[in-house]
This record gives sequence, structure tokens and C-alpha cells, in this order.
Amino acid sequence: MSEKSKISVDDAYALETPEDNVELYKKWAGTYDTDFAQAEGYVLYLHVAEQLLRRQSQFQGAVLDVGCGTGLVGAALRLGGAEVVDGIDISHDMLAEACLKRTEQGDPVYRNLIPADLTQEIGIDNDLYGALVSAGTFTHGHLGPESLDELWRVAAPGALAVIGVRSTHYEAMGFKAKFEADVASGTITEPEVVIVNVYGENASNARHADDKTHIFICRVLPA
Repeated sequence: MSEKSKISVDDAYALETPEDNVELYKKWAGTYDTDFAQAEGYVLYLHVAEQLLRRQSQFQGAVLDVGCGTGLVGAALRLGGAEVVDGIDISHDMLAEACLKRTEQGDPVYRNLIPADLTQEIGIDNDLYGALVSAGTFTHGHLGPESLDELWRVAAPGALAVIGVRSTHYEAMGFKAKFEADVASGTITEPEVVIVNVYGENASNARHADDKTHIFICRVLPA
């Protein structure tokens, strides 16, 4: 792929519909880890995984990696000691890449990989997961805060949630209001908020080198 036609983070940020997402990642899945994560100095997935890993003693059960993509978060979680991780993503092509990820022992990183569109009800039972984690899912324009309701539904009572939201989306797309409403309704606990850089010191894209993400850390309360 030529430099002129190379897919970039701007293409991802420009997504407006689930169909746009599927089409983009059909083209990008096979080179995402090298052309984006490595080449652009992408480190958000490490920050998000770290926030969950440092709290491993605070939850029990499987972890659901929301918008798992090629499996970068899942691989980091397994390397850090998480034992059971499932992944969901709208892109079958990204899930195919995640399926190839292996632990240091040669085991699959993910127990289950599930195609799912977060703008719809996802095919997962209620109260199933001890922890939820999401790095880059809530960075694109096509997913708003209403998608969080499906995540709260599949979380077990008391589950730990570590959810990244692109900082420019935090208020503009209603995530601030959504978290406040869900706290007020007793759906989740008051989140701890950690603001991190999306890219490391070696970020190659000057336009996005200072991009930030809000990481929300909370518990999902019994319904």
C-alpha cells in the first residue's frame, strides 16, 4: 500500500456508522498492528490493560474485552496474569487477527471471540463477566454512550469496568452526562477517572501526538 493510500487514524476517527467500521477494518485488519500500533507509537491499549491488571484482586471471573480488534489489549492482559479473556468486535476481519494471538505458553489469548455490534443488543447472557475492559471502542463517532447499557447488562453484579473514552468525546458526545446519570440511578459506582496519552513519546503523527483518552474505572452494581 502506498503512503498516499495508507489507512490512518483519521480514517478511523471519521467513521459514522457500523457499516463504515466494518469496511475500514476489512482493509486494515491485516496490517493494523504494524502500520498503526507499532508505526504510530500507539500505547493506549497498554494504559487501559494496566488499569485493569493493577486491580486483579478486585474482581473474579472472565474479562470481556470490548472492541477487542486484533487483540492487543487481550494479549497485554494475558501477559499480565489475566486467566480468561473473551473478546467482542464488529469486524470479523479484526477478530480473525485476534484469533491468531497467542500467550507466551502458546495458548490462544482469547477463550471466545464474538462478533457484536454495540449499537444493537449483543448475543451474550446477563451478568456473565467479572470485568469489562475497552480501549479504543469509544473513540469513533458512530458509538455513543447509549452503548454502555449493553456492557452493564452483561457484567456480573459488582464487576469491575475499565472503559476508555476519547477525551474529545467525553462531554461532546454525552459520555459525561451518561456516567453521571448511571451513578445517580445506582447502575454504577462513581468512576475514578484517569487521563492518559493515546500515543507514546515516539508518536509519528504530529497531528495526533497529544491525543488523550479518559479512562473510567467503576463497578457495575446489582440491578
